[in-house]
Amino acid sequence: MTPIIIVLIILVVLVFIALIKTVQVIPQASAAIVERFGRYTRTLNAGLNIVVPFIDTIRNRIDLREQVVPFPPQPVITQDNLVVNIDTVIYYQVTDARAATYEVASYIQAIEQLTVTTLRNIIGGMDLERTLTSREEINAALRGVLDEATGKWGIRVNRVELKAIEPPTSIQDSMEKQMRADRDKRAAILTAEGIKQSQILTAEGERQSAVLRAEGEAKAAALRAEGEAKAISTVFQSIHDGDPDQKLLAYQYLQMLPKIAEGDANKLWIIPSELGDALKGLGGVLGGMAPQPPAPGGNGSNGGSRPPAGPAPTVEPKPLPTRRENPLFGEGT
Repeated sequence: MTPIIIVLIILVVLVFIALIKTVQVIPQASAAIVERFGRYTRTLNAGLNIVVPFIDTIRNRIDLREQVVPFPPQPVITQDNLVVNIDTVIYYQVTDARAATYEVASYIQAIEQLTVTTLRNIIGGMDLERTLTSREEINAALRGVLDEATGKWGIRVNRVELKAIEPPTSIQDSMEKQMRADRDKRAAILTAEGIKQSQILTAEGERQSAVLRAEGEAKAAALRAEGEAKAISTVFQSIHDGDPDQKLLAYQYLQMLPKIAEGDANKLWIIPSELGDALKGLGGVLGGMAPQPPAPGGNGSNGGSRPPAGPAPTVEPKPLPTRRENPLFGEGT
């Protein structure tokens, strides 16, 4: 192989390398920093770009999309001197590739350290209970500080999230016991309120039931008394309208005697004093109606002479017993 051929091959290789270095393709949402002899020249955007080979060099390629960076747990002391471990997640985006390249050596490390220091300042002014319940407040404060500090680095912090806040194990046990005691207390209060309400409703129902029952019994008693009064008035009026005599009353006495004697519990019953007078009157009436026996020495067939019958014994009519005196119609008023 002659020297001319070797030189030609070297020239072809150099031309190929120059072409490769001249044409630069930058992907979408990316940027490249171009330096000429070590000095910043320009920023290459997405697409096809031409640079001077062996003179212009690409210093850095930067992704312009939003990035998510989780940071490891950091121990932070609260206002009440308790150490908690906090995990954070940063959502950021490079807005200026030149500033992100030349303003800070490593913007990822700078953001992490700034996040830790800012988080310690914020948590140091809060107690544990407020720290656990104020995540949104902590996120907003942390984002404001980071966004202000990273603006000159060509970085915008979009969001800051606290993944976890882990207090010490002893504090966690105490919190669990306190929560359990609070829940037991609320359950006991709710149970007592339920029992109280149930007893109140039961007593109210019993009171209303007793009132309604008493009203019903009072109305029933009034209706019974009214019915009995009407019945007694009707019977009393019927008796007076019929104008019963002594014979009828005596007969009624005799009819009532068997009814008075009925029942196994009737061991002793008393005949009223009016019954003797009634029986005497009834016996006198029945005796006046019986035939007279023949006189001694007379002939019954030839209708012998009989002594003249004397005047029949007069029975003085007894006055009509009043309602109070009549035992057949119950006690009067």
